[in-house]
Amino acid sequence: MLLFDGHCGFCDRTVQHVLAHDERGSMRFAPLQGEWAAGVLDRNPALADIDSLVLVEISEDGRERVSVRSEAVRRVAGYLGGPHRVVRTLLAVVPRRLADWGYDLFARRRHRWFGEYDECVVPAPEVRARFLD
Repeated sequence: MLLFDGHCGFCDRTVQHVLAHDERGSMRFAPLQGEWAAGVLDRNPALADIDSLVLVEISEDGRERVSVRSEAVRRVAGYLGGPHRVVRTLLAVVPRRLADWGYDLFARRRHRWFGEYDECVVPAPEVRARFLD
């Protein structure tokens, strides 16, 4: 499950990119402003100030693994495979503190560069089932 800022133009583009490259078609999505994300945030108080991408992986025994910032990007790139493996490899060799610093620097400017929506974008009918509220 990929949680995203439903008001962020860049986050919407990221979701569209993942949808286009998800050959397995198994990635699900939910806006941070929705009910599903609220449950994740309640269970993980350290995420209270997160307003960008969060990857939530649920193991077969029901345990949640939550990744944020550069780790979330690295894990999504690994999930997508193909040419995205280059991103995964680069983020694996860059110290996480430096990668997170770059992520945060970009994240602070993403609304200015890519715009903001007043409401979450409604997904296309053919992928709507992959989105939770």
